[in-house]
Amino acid sequence: MKLIEFFKHYPDEESCKIAFKSYRLQEGVTCKKCGSTSHYWKKNREQWECKSCKHRTTLKSGTVMQSSKLPYQYWFIAMHLITSTKKSFSAKEIQRQIGHKRYEPIWSMVHKLRSVMGLRDEQYELGEEIELDEGFFETVSITRDKTEPLKRGRGSQRQSTVLVAAESRVEEQNYNPKKHRTKKRVGYLKMTVIESLKKEDLAVVVKEKVKKNTKIVSDKSNSYNNLKEDYNLDSKVVPKKEINTILPWVHTAISNAKRLLLDVHHRIDDDFLQNYLNEYCFKFNRRYFDNIFDRLMVAAVSNRWNYLGEENG
Repeated sequence: MKLIEFFKHYPDEESCKIAFKSYRLQEGVTCKKCGSTSHYWKKNREQWECKSCKHRTTLKSGTVMQSSKLPYQYWFIAMHLITSTKKSFSAKEIQRQIGHKRYEPIWSMVHKLRSVMGLRDEQYELGEEIELDEGFFETVSITRDKTEPLKRGRGSQRQSTVLVAAESRVEEQNYNPKKHRTKKRVGYLKMTVIESLKKEDLAVVVKEKVKKNTKIVSDKSNSYNNLKEDYNLDSKVVPKKEINTILPWVHTAISNAKRLLLDVHHRIDDDFLQNYLNEYCFKFNRRYFDNIFDRLMVAAVSNRWNYLGEENG
């Protein structure tokens, strides 16, 4: 959706509120008290009333906007800006565009949106054949003991470990060697911040993200040894010259994500790295969709924000 089209559809607060209600009705309203899906709309209070138990549900309840006092139009503008570009917008830039005085509410709003992006992608598992590898992203830790000497390289306190899985399969039919592209075609992508690369911990994460009996192509790391029981593991030594042949898409995704975060956000706290990766994967997985804004709206009305311990509701 172009900027002019956006403001034609959503010129004011009332139009945004009507559209948000329409999206909620499409997804369905469920009573928190009895689980019924049959409701009356009480126009004078702008709430749904359950036909069974008379419990009332507000327009924002159970969505990403729950407990937020920001106008609907703020949320719509933020969702449009985030989805209108392949890159991203920082919370500070969105604050400038909206013209809000305080930074903290806008920062919180943007992270809530990134959180529901991750919740939406968690509904899907990767399958068929995937590439699997880990990446190390430079982050800042507020809780780090500054008296502790910094480690170098892998395991540094300045780095967060991210497990990256990308669906990819060989397609000989459309391959053109003159374009210097890989024979593999990428599907969906998942990035997950993990605490350690111990094989027991890593196996738990993979089982949550990847269907059983999927073929997994990875390097020869011992961290993947526990995957042999549930997956068709094809691990091999990957020389630098053959990275673009064996594991092309995970390394491309890691490289592009690092460049994006460095370019737009400059500094990432380790507590919020997952939210930024959620946004990257959400947009990557819907790169061929006509209107990502609609997809984000569906995620926004279907999921309650979930970061720093807040549970989905």
